[in-house]
Amino acid sequence: MAETIVHSDPDAVAAAMAGIIAGLSQDAGRERIAIALSGGSTPQRLYRLLASDAYRDSVRWQRLHLFWGDERVVPHDHPDSNTRMVSEALLQHVAIPPENVHLVPTQAGDCERVASLYDEEIRRFYGGSGPEPGRPLFDLVLLGLGGDGHTASLFPASPALADRAHWVAPVPEAGMKPFVPRVTLTFGAIASSREIAFLVTGEDKRDRLGDIRAGRDLPAGQVRSDGRITWHIDTAAAGS
Repeated sequence: MAETIVHSDPDAVAAAMAGIIAGLSQDAGRERIAIALSGGSTPQRLYRLLASDAYRDSVRWQRLHLFWGDERVVPHDHPDSNTRMVSEALLQHVAIPPENVHLVPTQAGDCERVASLYDEEIRRFYGGSGPEPGRPLFDLVLLGLGGDGHTASLFPASPALADRAHWVAPVPEAGMKPFVPRVTLTFGAIASSREIAFLVTGEDKRDRLGDIRAGRDLPAGQVRSDGRITWHIDTAAAGS
């Protein structure tokens, strides 16, 4: 069952997640920690905090392996690229080994080709053809909530919602701006996680949160996992 934690503001949401990631990196029981990153303004605040003096030296970067929950199929230096945002906010400022940053190969062609290659990359990292019970793919998956109820690039009515054969799916038509092709983790890949953390801030997200609480059939509400699912929201999104 999902847990909701209400924080005072977006800075408090970012601080809570930064503490969780720092703690994961220091867990002596894990040789490597796999994290799927999210785009958006709230995660960007988190990444900047992790790169700041307050957290940079408390994270064992050499143990982290970073993946992308979704990406726009544009060059990595494009303004719409999640890779560019993460790089500018975080990667350029911390000592993470380059081989631990598993970029989406957006330069490889159309979104179908990109999705296939990234699916292969994740499977190589995992070392198996499918998730095994008791051996999650990710230690932490960061997710957001779109105004239409999407999460990652799993938009309402998208064929990617029904993809059970792959860990990464192409999204030729985005449901919201920017209207560029994308790739996304599927529900199956997201589910193979020890913890899923939704980061949701702002009054404009309040109605969609209400819809999900009411059981409306929206992609973000369809996320499942054998691990923990936590919604980290601020008071503006909570309406309190």
